[in-house]
Amino acid sequence: MLKEVNFPVLKNDIILRVCKGLPVPHAPVWIMRQAGRYLPEFREVRKQHTFFEICRTPELACEITLQPIKRFNLDAAIIFSDILVVPQALGMEVTMEPGIGPHFPNPLNTTADLSLLDQFPDVSKSLDYVYKAITLTRRQLEGQVPLIGFAGAPWTLMTYMIEGGGSKTFSKAKKWLYAYPEGSHKLLDLLTRVVVQHLVNQVLAGAQLLQVFESNAGSLSPYLFKTFALPYLQRIYNEVRECLLVKYDYTQGDLPPIIMFAKDGHYALADLASVGFEVLGLDWTMDPEVARRLVGVDVTLQVKSVSRTLNLPL
Repeated sequence: MLKEVNFPVLKNDIILRVCKGLPVPHAPVWIMRQAGRYLPEFREVRKQHTFFEICRTPELACEITLQPIKRFNLDAAIIFSDILVVPQALGMEVTMEPGIGPHFPNPLNTTADLSLLDQFPDVSKSLDYVYKAITLTRRQLEGQVPLIGFAGAPWTLMTYMIEGGGSKTFSKAKKWLYAYPEGSHKLLDLLTRVVVQHLVNQVLAGAQLLQVFESNAGSLSPYLFKTFALPYLQRIYNEVRECLLVKYDYTQGDLPPIIMFAKDGHYALADLASVGFEVLGLDWTMDPEVARRLVGVDVTLQVKSVSRTLNLPL
């Protein structure tokens, strides 16, 4: 995949500067769930198209990405996509069921099922719709704000692929860690390789910063996190940077900042800070002052506001 060039000049680089620890006039704000039910224009699009149909149609994904930027004075946009496009690239069927969420009709049951996955997917082709959407959106933004690309972390993707969807206990996925540790590492290695290439391709397509979602970090104990999550997050950080530097001739100054958001992963903040991520995302249960003491002064903290407060009566 070739690097896209000749994008409009960026007018608002506040979020990029704060990721580097530079002074800024105000804390940058962006909406993690930019496309959602709170936007009537999004609901209108959803009446006519399925969720993954929108993901796979660059023009629609671009339109939805831009919707909140047109309404609010934000400092970044995040591309409309989904973390589960990676399992789809491996050959798994994923649907989005109304009122339920993601559904895998044929989840992984034992390590024998790993043979059903594409071990060397060409994501430049299978996920090209994501990269086309990023390039189109980057141009349509006309430099107004930076564009964020993203991917799910290996453990989080693994939980969906085994559980068959969301879960409150993640008992099936955690059983794998104990019953099939070697097979678990094999799956996590495959996911890491694909996530790295997916993130690199997003940067080549025009993404100016990245976020890795470890949405199910809270399902692991500190020991299990250090064993089955942290090593692969370290690889993602190292290998994305190395690939851009060595294969695509990026300079250190050109490298996109990477935000690591481990939901309910307060116990792992110090370990995540040691990885090298420029930014650590905090969920609403984490005290920023406590987090700062844990991670030191060299990491930027991203604080998530409590969205529930927006629904309180005036």
